Amino acid sequence: MARILVVDDEIGIRELLSEILYDEGHTVELAENAAQARAARQRARPDLVLLDIWMPDTDGVSLLREWGSQGLLDMPVIMMSGHATVDTAVEATRIGAVDFLEKPITLQKLLKTIAAALARPVVSRGAPASAAAPANAAMAAAPVMQSSAATPAVAAAVEASVALEPHALQLSNIPLDQPLRDARDEFERIYFEYHLARENHSMTRVSERTGLERTHLYRKLKQLGIDASRRRQESR
Repeated sequence: MARILVVDDEIGIRELLSEILYDEGHTVELAENAAQARAARQRARPDLVLLDIWMPDTDGVSLLREWGSQGLLDMPVIMMSGHATVDTAVEATRIGAVDFLEKPITLQKLLKTIAAALARPVVSRGAPASAAAPANAAMAAAPVMQSSAATPAVAAAVEASVALEPHALQLSNIPLDQPLRDARDEFERIYFEYHLARENHSMTRVSERTGLERTHLYRKLKQLGIDASRRRQESR
């Protein structure tokens, strides 16, 4: 999973993106303006930045250009805007942005664009010559880091697949001589626990799988006595 910096002056956008990305397992840093974005980039060293174009102090394209001129575009940057023109998007791409998301941003488009950006190699644009050697060294070390990071991912996948096996047995053991409401509650409990395990407790994916709106899903899990925060607690 990645460390993602979200830069947007609208608190609602920041909170929504933060919740979605957190559910996907990412670590999220938030900034509401260019000054906070500069500090967060220096402090957190993000793997990816979601950068709004229209901000009150310094706009996103100017900040992108600043990072590029300083050789700081060593992470993919995805621009976001609800009012940008084609020329603005082209200009941002020319400076160094890897993609552009138009608001309102759909969930599928957001996750697909982030996955594609994280998968592609990043070459820092406008970096000073003195920074070339460290940059090359970092790129050379990247395959090793990716290989070591794959081990826990594989282990998690194996653990998840093992966790799914008992659910089929539990379904076959639901007593049929009990009231329908009780039997239905047992079935729903097994059903949602199955999907939570399958999707590694990502509420976003469980919502998509089960066809329930997120608020309704949280309410249903609480009603059934299912701890939906297990993954969050374990990751702390």
